[in-house]
Amino acid sequence: MTPELIGIIGILAILILFFAKVPVAIALIIVSLLGTTAIRGFEVAFAQLGRTPFDTSSNYSLSVIPLFILMGMVLSNTGIGRDLYRMVDSFVGHLKGGLATATIGTAAIFSSISGSLNATTATVAKIALPEMDKYHYKSSLSTASVAAGGTLGILIPPSVILILYGILTREPIGALLIAGIIPGILQILLFMITIYVLVRSDSDLAPQREGRADTSERLHTLKNIWPFLGLFLVTIGGIYLGVFTPTEAAGIGAFGALFFAVISRKFNWKMLGGSLEETIRLTAFIFLLVIGANLFGQFLAISRIPVMLTSYIGGLEMNPYIILGVILLVLLILGCFVESLALIVITLPILYPIITELGFNGIWFGVIMIMVINIGALTPPLGISVYVIKGVAKDVPLQTIFKGIAPMIIAMVICVIILIIFPELVTVLPDMMK
Repeated sequence: MTPELIGIIGILAILILFFAKVPVAIALIIVSLLGTTAIRGFEVAFAQLGRTPFDTSSNYSLSVIPLFILMGMVLSNTGIGRDLYRMVDSFVGHLKGGLATATIGTAAIFSSISGSLNATTATVAKIALPEMDKYHYKSSLSTASVAAGGTLGILIPPSVILILYGILTREPIGALLIAGIIPGILQILLFMITIYVLVRSDSDLAPQREGRADTSERLHTLKNIWPFLGLFLVTIGGIYLGVFTPTEAAGIGAFGALFFAVISRKFNWKMLGGSLEETIRLTAFIFLLVIGANLFGQFLAISRIPVMLTSYIGGLEMNPYIILGVILLVLLILGCFVESLALIVITLPILYPIITELGFNGIWFGVIMIMVINIGALTPPLGISVYVIKGVAKDVPLQTIFKGIAPMIIAMVICVIILIIFPELVTVLPDMMK
């Protein structure tokens, strides 16, 4: 068999193992080992298997992941999510549909702590859904606002997935983190506009709450979260201004989170132990995934599939945006079935060379790719965010949640189209960093 045919068989084998519920990292390692053995021989394959895990895990860039995760876990376990919700609610809760809008705002801010779609969705669902039920919001709107807000967790910095994208593609991690800011703000605005349109067209979706917070109450709620806001400005602002590297910013963030827990009297050994345990578990999972992705990338490289596809697509006399549209459509469909981290590590070795050959900016594509995968996280049959919400709102039918999410998906598609038409919205801040 030719190397190209072995590579194709390897890709099909990855998909089969994935749908057979084999962990993605293990599937990547197994297929890479067998595929490299078939092309280069047993000794080369096992030499790569012995060398790659150490080379990958000793990479200085990877140290940013456990530090940002630790920062998010510590802050999450201090109960800051509830304080954030009260703060945003004090400003917009009195508006029609204000609690749903507050949910989007809370998810946006909390996502900058956790950097995780699932963590943001689960935390905000536990806080916001009971409050919206109390004021008789329809389940379709309340669950949709939580699901939509949760998707911001892998876009607004510090995004673990954007960091992973940078590690796999060698794009600058600091620039990638900063690149997610404007798209994240744009997505927040579109979600809020969608909620406004929905409640205006159907007043039963969200009854208007009587009363509004006064200035003193708003200042009081701000007082509870100022350490977090300061921490975010120091870490992300330090990266933007070039004061810190991403790893240094993550270290400062982790230390700052612990300091905040101590001075707010929310520190205890149980909280610290739980934060460390979650950090170790998630870090080990991501590291193993990166090791598998690197091995799979090496296998694809010797199979010559990325080179062959890049050469073929580069020779097509076709508008690059048509090819980009096809790639994004494939990612959207795959995102309905495959978890976001797994989809990125499987497809990047093939897609990234094609994207750069077509002349697109790698940082811009990283943001666009993640936003498209985000849409898949809301759509059936996988719809991972929906099942996270279902775990909290057990009495709400899945059909109701999926139906309510449809307008939010339209808003996300509009956001992607805007960023394709105006790529400067993604690249302007990273360019200013230079």
